[in-house]
Amino acid sequence: MLGGIFSLHSSWKDRQDSFVQKPQSLQCTSLNFRGFQFTQAMLFAIEEINNSTDLLPGVSLGYKIYDSCGSVARGVRVALALANGDGDGPLEELCPRPARVQAIVGETSSSPCMAIATTVGPFWIPLISHFATCACLSDKTKYPSFLRTIPSDYYQSRALAHLVKYFGWTWVGAIRSNDDYGNNGMATFTEIAKGLGVCLEYSVSFFRTDPPGKIQKIINVIKASTSKVIVTFLSHMDLDVLIHQLSHHNLSGYQWVGTESWIFDSQTAASDRTRILNGALGLAIPKAHVDGMREFILDVKRLNSFGDDTFRQFWETIFNCQLESRKVGNRGDCNGLEDLKDVQNSFTDMSLMPIFSNVYKAVYAVAHAVHKVLGCNTTCNTRMQLEPFAILHQMKKIHFTTKEGHEVFFNENGDPAAKYEIINWQPTENGTVEFVTVGLYDASADKQLNLQNRSLVWAGNSKQVPVSVCSKECRPGTRKVLQKGKPVCCYDCVRCAEGEFSNVTDSVTCERCNPEFWSNERRDACTRKEAEFLSYNEVMGALLTVASLLGLFSTAAVARVFFKYRQTPIVRANNSELSFLLLLSLALCFLCSLTFIGRPSWWSCMLRHTVFGITFVLCISCVLGKTVVVLMAFRSALPDGHVMKWFGPLQQRLGVVAFTLVQVVICIVWLIIAPPFPLKNFKEFKNKIILECAVGSVVGFWAVLGYIGILAMLCFVLAFLARKLPGNFNEAKLITFSMLIFSAVWITFIPAYVSSPGKFSVAVEIFAILASSFGLLVCIFIPKCYIILMQPEKNTKKRIKGTVKSFRKPIGTPFGFV
Repeated sequence: MLGGIFSLHSSWKDRQDSFVQKPQSLQCTSLNFRGFQFTQAMLFAIEEINNSTDLLPGVSLGYKIYDSCGSVARGVRVALALANGDGDGPLEELCPRPARVQAIVGETSSSPCMAIATTVGPFWIPLISHFATCACLSDKTKYPSFLRTIPSDYYQSRALAHLVKYFGWTWVGAIRSNDDYGNNGMATFTEIAKGLGVCLEYSVSFFRTDPPGKIQKIINVIKASTSKVIVTFLSHMDLDVLIHQLSHHNLSGYQWVGTESWIFDSQTAASDRTRILNGALGLAIPKAHVDGMREFILDVKRLNSFGDDTFRQFWETIFNCQLESRKVGNRGDCNGLEDLKDVQNSFTDMSLMPIFSNVYKAVYAVAHAVHKVLGCNTTCNTRMQLEPFAILHQMKKIHFTTKEGHEVFFNENGDPAAKYEIINWQPTENGTVEFVTVGLYDASADKQLNLQNRSLVWAGNSKQVPVSVCSKECRPGTRKVLQKGKPVCCYDCVRCAEGEFSNVTDSVTCERCNPEFWSNERRDACTRKEAEFLSYNEVMGALLTVASLLGLFSTAAVARVFFKYRQTPIVRANNSELSFLLLLSLALCFLCSLTFIGRPSWWSCMLRHTVFGITFVLCISCVLGKTVVVLMAFRSALPDGHVMKWFGPLQQRLGVVAFTLVQVVICIVWLIIAPPFPLKNFKEFKNKIILECAVGSVVGFWAVLGYIGILAMLCFVLAFLARKLPGNFNEAKLITFSMLIFSAVWITFIPAYVSSPGKFSVAVEIFAILASSFGLLVCIFIPKCYIILMQPEKNTKKRIKGTVKSFRKPIGTPFGFV
C-alpha cells in the first residue's frame, strides 16, 4: 500500500478558533491542477507496475492519496492517517492487505515535507518527494526516512551563484519565499555568492498570503535599488502573486534569475501578461519523457468512478460547467463524460513532464525496493510481512534504469545526481514564451557550468548582457578601495602609487615593481629603470675628460721644459729629481680621474680609489720632500754641518718611497678585507638606478683619505715655516699656496659630495682631484716655467748667489745646488 500526499488545492480559508469548542476542519480553496497532474502520474506508475510481469510478479500496489492543500498542519494530519491506516483518502483503491501504508510519495513543497518527515521518521516509513528541494532535508539525523527524486538546493544554490558570476553580475537583488524552501535556498546562495564576489543589495521575503502592504514594500525596495538583476527562490504560487502586483507598477527591464519551481512553468509564463519576465534565466530539471503518461494524465474520466467532492470540483473547474446534480447559476451542464481534447488550460499543459517523471521514478523506487524485500524472481514471497524499515533499507541501495533510460539511485543523503538545464525565456512571434535550453550544469563534472553557443534574450528583449554592478570595473593601473559602510562590491578605483602596478581588471592590490623596474605612466606595467652613471658621452663627462687630458698635457709640457733646461740653476736649485717625480705623480693624478668616468665595474671600482690614494700620496710625498730639504738647508745652524747628510738624494728617495709604501699597504689591506664594488643604488631616485662604487670597508676608505690629509697638513705646516726663505730658489711660498688650495678644495669637497645626488657626486670627486692637481701644477711649476722661458736673465748663478748673500742668515750652498 502506497500513500500519496499532494496539494490538490493551493490555499485555505482562515478560521477563527474560539478555543471553546473543537476547531473545524481546514477548508481548502483554489483548486491546483498541478496536484491533480502529480496524482495522475502516480496512478500511471502504479498501473504500469501492476500490469508488469517482471516487477513484483503476483503482487499489486494499492494507494491512498490525500489532499494537503499546501498546509503544513494538514500534511501532518494526513501523514498520521496514512501511518495509522485510519480514514479514507480522497482517492483510494481497496486492498485486502492491512490499510497501513509502507511508503509515502509527496509532498510537493519543502515545508510540509519537513513536518511530514519528522512525523513518519520514527516509524521508518519512507517519504519520497518529487519536488521538495530544500537542502535541509538531506540531514539524515533529523529526517532519516526522507528521500527524493529531485536534486537538493545545495546544488541549485551553487549553480545559481556560478551562473550569476559567469555573466559578471556582482550586484543583485534577492526575493525569496518566506518558507523553508526560500529561506534555506537563499541562505546557501548568499553564502556561495559572497565567496564568488557577488553582493546582495537587498534580500526580501514574502508569502502569497501576506497582506498587500508587505508586497508594496517589496516593490518600493525594487524601485529604489540600483541592481538590475533579481535572483529568486520563489514557489510558482508566490511568484504568480508577485508578478500580478508588479504589472501595475511598470517594473520592467530587470533581469530575473529563477529556480526550477517556476522557470519552465508555462502557467507562470501565461500569468505574466505584461511580459515582465521576458528574458528570464534559470535552472530547470532536465527534460524527460515517459511513454504513455501524457495520454494517461489527460484521461480524467477514470476519476469519475471515485465520486468524491474533490473530483466534482475539479471536473466543474476544468470544463467550466456544473454537474447536473449541483446545478447552480448560468454555467452549462456537464455529465462527467466530457473529453479534454478540445480544452486548453494549465491541466492539459505538459511542460512539467520532468516533475511528473520524478513522481514516476519515486513509485518505481518503492516497487524495486519491495521487489528486493520480497525476494521476487519469477514469483514473490507474498507471505512475508512487509515492514517500512526493510523497504527503506533497500531503497537506499537501489540502482536501476527506467524504460526511458533514466538512472535512479540515491546517495548517502537520499538525494539523486544533480543535473540542471539552463533555461532562457525567449518570446515568440505569436506572443507566447519559448523555454529555450541554453546550457547545462552538472555537479559531478569537472566543468560544471557549460553554456551553449546560442543567442540569449535578455530583459526587455535585449541582445546585450545586462550590466549589474555596484561600481564599474577598475581598469589596469588602479586598485579597488572599499567604500565605507558598503558591501565589498562597492568600491572606488584608486590609481596605483609610483613604483607599483596592476595589470588585471578589478585588482585588489597594486604590486610593487622589482627594484630594477619602475611603473609606467598608466601604472599597468613596469619598465626597466634608466641606469645613470657618469659617462663619456654626456656633456659633463666629456668636459671632465677634456679637463683631465688638459692637465695631463700641461704636466707633460712642464716636464718637457724642465727636462730641456735641466742644467739651468733654477731647475737644479729646486731639486730636479723630486720635481720630475712630482710631475710624474701629477700626471698620474690627472689620469686616475678618468677611472671615475664610465660604467662602474669590479676593476674600475677597485682602481679608482686605490690609484687615487696612492698617486696623491706620491704627489704630496714629493712636495713634502722638497719642503723638508729646503727648510733643513736654510735652518741648519752650522754650514756644512752633519744635519744635511740625512737629507741627501738617497734619503729623499727613501722618504718618498716610505710615505707611498704606507698608503700601498693600507690599500692592499682594504682590498683584501672589503674591496670597493659596483653597487646599484635604488634609494637615491625612484625612477632611476644609480650605478656607483660602494667603498666596501668604510674604515679602509677613510684611512686612505685620512693618510692623505695628514701628509697634506704636515706639508702645509713645513711650507708655512719656510715661507720667508730666499725667493729665487726657494719654493716654500708656492708650496704654501698650493697646499692652501689643496686643503680648500678637499674641505669643500665633503659637503658638496654628500649633498650631490647620483652621478653628480662622482663629478664632484673628479673636480676635487683635478682642482687640487691643477693647484699643485700651477702654484709650484708655472712660476719657474715663466722665469725659464720669459726671464732667462734671472736664471743665473750670479742672480742666485746675490740672493743668498742678501739673506740675513747666510749659510752654505743649499743642498741640491751645483
